[in-house]
Amino acid sequence: MTTAIIDYGSGNLRSAAKAFERAAADATPAEPVLVTEDAEQVRRAERIVLPGVGAFADCKAGLAARAGMIEALEDAVLRRGVPFLGICVGMQLMARVGREHGEHEGLGWIDGEVVPLEPGDATLKVPHMGWNDLALANGGHPILAGLASGSHAYFVHGYGLACREPREVLATVDYGGTVTAVAGRDNMVGTQFHPEKSQAVGLAVIGNFLRWRP
Repeated sequence: MTTAIIDYGSGNLRSAAKAFERAAADATPAEPVLVTEDAEQVRRAERIVLPGVGAFADCKAGLAARAGMIEALEDAVLRRGVPFLGICVGMQLMARVGREHGEHEGLGWIDGEVVPLEPGDATLKVPHMGWNDLALANGGHPILAGLASGSHAYFVHGYGLACREPREVLATVDYGGTVTAVAGRDNMVGTQFHPEKSQAVGLAVIGNFLRWRP
């Protein structure tokens, strides 16, 4: 059950890869983790992870610049139902559109848009950076198994995913207003927080993803 972490030039993948390798080593049997920019390796993987750091448009351009990558993702995730996890901007790219420095087309897997955070509390700074409490919604999700509202996760973001369908919001966080922390549908899910930086909670999320059978 190979897990492919897509390398498309968006930030340093070392911490994410190490966290997935640690969780995968505890699986029975142990599962290989592959960091790759090769579309065919992604297409053949049994699980796919799309991390993301930086601006929405830059991440989408980096993904599109990898020959055949978006087509491989659509084939694997949309047509064949391969489990998919988007992290931070990787989750945001699932949206229909991103409105960071203009309007930019996303993958269109989630009917929603990525918009600036506008905390109702003037003392809260943007970007939202640091630990915050998750609030599970819509009964939670298998990748949140064993977690409860109040679990701490680590966030670094200035934009958030506004989902059109409330049922696709799986967890939220309060930052001067309700912000999507986990979103998904079918075989795809995304976390706005960084599981690789969220210590025990993050490792639990990664382990749950590796066990998930949508």
